[in-house]
Amino acid sequence: MATAATFLRERTDWPGVMTVVTAGVVAAMQVGKGLIAGPMLQSDLGLDLSALGWITSVFAVVGVIGGMAAGAFVAAAGDRRLLAIGMALLALASFAGAASPAFTLLLLSRIVEGFGFLLVVVAGPAILMRLVTTDRRDLVFALWSCFMPAGMAIAMLTGPVFADWQAIWWSNGLLTLASLALVFLAVSPSPATSGGDTTFRSDAAETLTSHGPMLLFVLFSLYSLMSFTLSSFLPILLIERLHVSLGTVGLLSAVITLVNVIGNLAAGHLLTRGFSRGRLVASAALLTGVFGLWIFLSQSGGDLVLWLCILFSTIGGLIPATLISSVPILSPRPALAPMAMGLLMQGSNLGQLIGPVAVGTAIELYGWTSGAAFIGGSALLCIVLAPTLERALRTKMQRR
Repeated sequence: MATAATFLRERTDWPGVMTVVTAGVVAAMQVGKGLIAGPMLQSDLGLDLSALGWITSVFAVVGVIGGMAAGAFVAAAGDRRLLAIGMALLALASFAGAASPAFTLLLLSRIVEGFGFLLVVVAGPAILMRLVTTDRRDLVFALWSCFMPAGMAIAMLTGPVFADWQAIWWSNGLLTLASLALVFLAVSPSPATSGGDTTFRSDAAETLTSHGPMLLFVLFSLYSLMSFTLSSFLPILLIERLHVSLGTVGLLSAVITLVNVIGNLAAGHLLTRGFSRGRLVASAALLTGVFGLWIFLSQSGGDLVLWLCILFSTIGGLIPATLISSVPILSPRPALAPMAMGLLMQGSNLGQLIGPVAVGTAIELYGWTSGAAFIGGSALLCIVLAPTLERALRTKMQRR
C-alpha cells in the first residue's frame, strides 16, 4: 500500500499542474457549450426548453450517480490513465455529437461526455496531490477549483463566434484532443500501487461512514444549490432588471461566471496564510446569503443588481476552493482521497440537478422572491455546519 509520501514530490511540478488545470478547463467547456448553443440547437433540431435542459443537466445526472465509482476507478487504474480516458471520451463524444442528425443521438453523445467529464474532475485532483508539496497544496487546489467557472465563461464568450452548433462541437473536440496530447507530454504517470484486497463496496462504506467526506458532501451540495439558484435564471433576471439585449446578457453572464475565479484564488491565498477553513466557509456563506437575498427580495435594477450578482459570484468562489482543498485532509486514508473527491462531486452535481428544477417551480408558483428561500436556507445551513468542519479538520490534523 502506498503511503501519503509517495503522492508528494520534493518540489511542485508546475508544468504538470498547469496541464491538469487546463484539462479541467477544457472539460468544463463541454458543459458550457450546451448552454451557449441552446438557441442554435432549438432552431436547427426543433427542440423545446425541456429537451434543451437535458443537453446540460445530463452531466449532473451522470455526476450524481457515478461520482464515487469514478473515484474508485482512479484509485484502481491510475490517475493519469483515467484522466486520459476521460479526455478521450470527451473528444470522441463531441465529434459524434457534431455528426448527430437527431436529438436522441446528440443526447447519447452528451451522456458519454458526462462520463468523460466525471473522470477528468475526479482524476485531476488525484494527480495534483502527487505533483505538489504539502505547503503548496492549498494554493494549487484553489487554482484547480477555477476550472469550472473559467471553462464555462470561455465557452459562453467564444460560442457566438461560430456559425452553427456543429462547429462548436467540432472545435471543442479538437481542443480536447490537443489537451489530451499535452497530458501525455507534461504529466508523469502515477507510481504503481497495490490495491490490497479491498473492494469498491468496503471502500465506499468506509468513505460514507467517515464524518469528514460526508460533511464536505453536504456543504458542497448547499453551495451548489445557492450558486445554481442564481445562475440558472441569471439571463432572465438580468433582462427583466437591466432591460438589455440577449447578446449583452450573454456577455454579462460570462463576466459574472468568470469573477468566481477571483474568489477561488483568494481562498488559496488566505488558506496559505493560515486562515481558518471553517471561518472562511461561514464568512463566504454569510455574504453570499446577504447578496442573494438582496437580489431576489429587492426590486433594485440597473447597475446595483449587476454589482450584487458580481459580488455574489466572487465571494461564493471562496467556498468550493476551501472544500476541495480539504478533501486530502478529511479522507479516511490517502488511498481513498479520489473516492472522497468523487463524493464531493456528487454533492456538487446534486445541487446543480435539483436547484434549477426546484427554484424554477417555486418562481413559477410564488414569484421571484421565492428564490430567496433557497439561497437564505442554504447559506444558513453552511454557517451552522462551518464550526463542525473546523473541528473535524482540527481533529484530523492532531492525529497526524
